[in-house]
Amino acid sequence: MREFGFIDVMYLVGAARWTLLLTVTAFAGASVLGLAIAIARILPFAPVRWIAAGYTHIVQGTPLLVWLFLIFFGLPLIGISVNPWLAAAVGFSVYGSAFLGEIWRGALVSIAKTQWEAGASLGLSMAEQLRYVIIPQSVRVAIPPTVGFLVQLIKNTSLAAVIGLVELTREGQLTAAGTYKPFAVYITVACIYFLMCFPLTQWSRSLERKLDVAR
Repeated sequence: MREFGFIDVMYLVGAARWTLLLTVTAFAGASVLGLAIAIARILPFAPVRWIAAGYTHIVQGTPLLVWLFLIFFGLPLIGISVNPWLAAAVGFSVYGSAFLGEIWRGALVSIAKTQWEAGASLGLSMAEQLRYVIIPQSVRVAIPPTVGFLVQLIKNTSLAAVIGLVELTREGQLTAAGTYKPFAVYITVACIYFLMCFPLTQWSRSLERKLDVAR
């Protein structure tokens, strides 16, 4: 047994970079899928809307941990081998896309119908209406909840520890096992998560106040 010291704290801080990298990767993947889902949910083609809605309900109704297990343990059963990093990135991207898709769909439908009609009266196609009229206005509505979801995503990356990805939580488990000081270790881990999340939380609240006043 060894003491929990400064070098252990540095290991935890170093592991936090993988938490942040996983968050950025997952958020990027979720954003691409989420935007496609959000747009599909408002298209005037019922089958596309039904498929997008079904995807959203299935993903949101399934625990994130299950998606990680399905990808990491399930895909090898059909001959597709994935490492913990790829499994976590894909799992979080799929899970996040359903929530971002719903957030952004809500932002899109919050724009008054007259804005769509104004775009149509100018001869704009639906894609052009989205690009030049609807999306620029809906961004203001979507930013605060999107930043709020990003905070949740940072904290949820801790679940990647169960498939062996050495990020902040997993490093905390290893350090606690080596030092037999779980209280000190996990207090430190909690503080690091707080330092990553608190600025974003404050930024989200600030944006919400400013954008609400601007409205």
